[in-house]
Amino acid sequence: MFEYGLILGTYLLCVGFFGLITSRNMVRALMSLELIFNAVNLNFILFSNLLEDKQAEGEIFAIFVIAAAAAEAATGLSIALSLQRNWRSTRIDQFNLLKW
Repeated sequence: MFEYGLILGTYLLCVGFFGLITSRNMVRALMSLELIFNAVNLNFILFSNLLEDKQAEGEIFAIFVIAAAAAEAATGLSIALSLQRNWRSTRIDQFNLLKW
């Protein structure tokens, strides 16, 4: 079971990195970043269950990563909405339009 979880985590991480590198749309890049966060959470929980002391360190780290991902999603989506509202585009190469 542990090996299958690691394979799934590796797959999620690779798909997330590929999506982050190749995407030009800001919302797609944020979704790829969420895939990377989910792969990290899966690995935290898998390695926490692998240890014999049965403490909840991996689950606690996963909760902190989920909270950071929620803050990142809220901030990123607010920037994307601001770009969409002002310039009718959410392309990453036009991100310098927010500079003063």
